Amino acid sequence: MDFTEIYRQSANLVSFSPGAHFILNAVEDFLVVRRTDTLQITCTWSITPSARTTTESDRWISHAGWSCDSEYLFAASAKSGIVQVFKLRDETWTARIETGAEGLVKAEWAPDGRNILCFSEWGLRVSIWSIVTGTATYIQFPIHPDRGYAFRADARYFVLAERHRSKDTLGIYDVSDSFKLVRHFPLPTTNLSSLALSPTGNCIAVWEGVLEYKLSILSLAGDVQGTFTPNPDPGFGVRSVAWHPSGMFLAVGGWDDKVHILDSLTWSATCTLELSSRITSGVTLWREPANWLESTQGRGFLSYERLNGPQTIGLLKADLSKPSPKSGAVQLEWNKTGALLLVRYDNVPNGVHLYDFPTPSEPFVPRLRCVLMHQKPVMHARWNPMRKGSLVICCGTQSVFTWSDEWVGEGGDGEDMAECIGVPASTKYETRDVRWAPDGKGMVLMDKDRFCCAFEVEEGA
Repeated sequence: MDFTEIYRQSANLVSFSPGAHFILNAVEDFLVVRRTDTLQITCTWSITPSARTTTESDRWISHAGWSCDSEYLFAASAKSGIVQVFKLRDETWTARIETGAEGLVKAEWAPDGRNILCFSEWGLRVSIWSIVTGTATYIQFPIHPDRGYAFRADARYFVLAERHRSKDTLGIYDVSDSFKLVRHFPLPTTNLSSLALSPTGNCIAVWEGVLEYKLSILSLAGDVQGTFTPNPDPGFGVRSVAWHPSGMFLAVGGWDDKVHILDSLTWSATCTLELSSRITSGVTLWREPANWLESTQGRGFLSYERLNGPQTIGLLKADLSKPSPKSGAVQLEWNKTGALLLVRYDNVPNGVHLYDFPTPSEPFVPRLRCVLMHQKPVMHARWNPMRKGSLVICCGTQSVFTWSDEWVGEGGDGEDMAECIGVPASTKYETRDVRWAPDGKGMVLMDKDRFCCAFEVEEGA
């Protein structure tokens, strides 16, 4: 793996373009675009302050992103309430949105790459601005600017959780018809926590807040297809939800160290994965070697220690008398094919659990495949977007960790492999976040205010 030099960044705004040919990053009030092959700067733009800007930091970029075709970029300053749009092939072209008195808490591209969503403060409205016509569509009272909406996979419909007359409702809007309202119906929730649209786009999961463990599945016509509540009720609500890529299963994790796998026929739990401190025979425990960074001076690769047979891992004891106790599934994420489910439990902060899921032709018996344990708490774990068995993990150290089941052994069979990879930085570098390139061949490693890139070395290079 080859590493680039280290560059400045702010607000963790670093992202590859959809085609992986460019990479943007924000540095205070500047937006910088580089080529990924050379990391040379291609374009730079600065945010023009608004009348609301009173201090230098008010104009700093808080949100930025690429359009789906890499033709346009936007940079938003939430404190200033402005969004500026730039064109990659024409540095003189620009468009500007000033949100006004309602303020700005979040901005992002719609999937069509020609509309920008701007969420106002206090849940007043979401404004959808077209950079083609220069006009806006307004939708009132979104519940959550960070997790209460979704676009269907084909980008045709936009679904938004709204609150009208103190009741949870769902609006469905036609993106191709200027976000015209198609359907509006009440939700079977009293305090909606979040929603998740299925990959097939024909149903949606909604769930209550932390005080009640209740998840409902609805069609896009508003009909309730099923409701799931564990028996006995664990006393806390849903914490994380993840649709299987096929839409046939839904993984639901609460605060009780259990992950329920619902099937799309009955919307009941077809199996339950439960955290245990005991690792049984047939499950691999990968353990980060002690002091490996010091012994390798932060350079090179080193394999995890591979432990087979019965093993024990430590579990933190959660204080259930306090709000948001350290327990439950903090992350659920399927790999590209749905053959593996990644689970991070809050009371095993240093670990990552990987579960095997059978193919449709095999008996449905999911099982724990391996556990990766680290010296420090895991900050992020992300599947490769293009490869079925490739995972990267960071723990806030001068390193990244990878796991793969694509290694071919001497007998020609696939084998698991887990490696610790040092980041060759001359000064202290803490990898706090890691993000894959869209083509899965490189990644961004982010420190608090710096970043570098790492790319796979092509065979024969």
